[in-house]
Amino acid sequence: MGGLSKTLFGLAGVAASFAILCNLPVNPFVPAPKPASLAYLSETTLTKLDDPPRQFKAKELWEKTGAVIMAVRRPGCALCREEALELAKLHPELKLRNIPLYGVVHERLGAQEFAPYLQADGILLDTERRFYGPQERWMFISGFMRASVWKNIYRTKQRGVEGNLDGEGRLLGGIFVVGPGEQGILLEHREKEWGDLANTTDILSAVRRMAVSKS
Repeated sequence: MGGLSKTLFGLAGVAASFAILCNLPVNPFVPAPKPASLAYLSETTLTKLDDPPRQFKAKELWEKTGAVIMAVRRPGCALCREEALELAKLHPELKLRNIPLYGVVHERLGAQEFAPYLQADGILLDTERRFYGPQERWMFISGFMRASVWKNIYRTKQRGVEGNLDGEGRLLGGIFVVGPGEQGILLEHREKEWGDLANTTDILSAVRRMAVSKS
């Protein structure tokens, strides 16, 4: 076997090993999520994308009523828009219980176009990216190597959800259900990969555990 053939064979072996690692149930190239505390999220400074914009502490979102919050990975992403559509289906019960639904983004790009998918009570900018922490989790090359990601993309295509490639899409997002006052975080879903949708049955279960007045 010549030198070039050995090199190519070696590279093929490395690529195959990398692909196997990328497709393990737990991706070794993405750190495990660290749960966010209520105190940590409460002190996040958010910006309401109005004219003029208004800044406030995140605890205002859930202090009186509780809230469901989507930390959006990338507003232009079809996978994120698909999840927003699933969350929007919860509006009837959320409104019955007087619980708002919010979207949090880490960049302004695409936020306006994303809003109709989620039909939220507000789209908010988190420049500190605290809703993506306390340990930020990024996925890039390993994401393209995961078969499950491509299945998620195919699923979204079949549903006819459109998107674009604008913006930063490597920072993984998630979903939070936060109870009113000091009730705490009732559900925290962290994306393990692109297109990892939260279970809406679990979200509703968490919502029903809230001690919220219907008045």
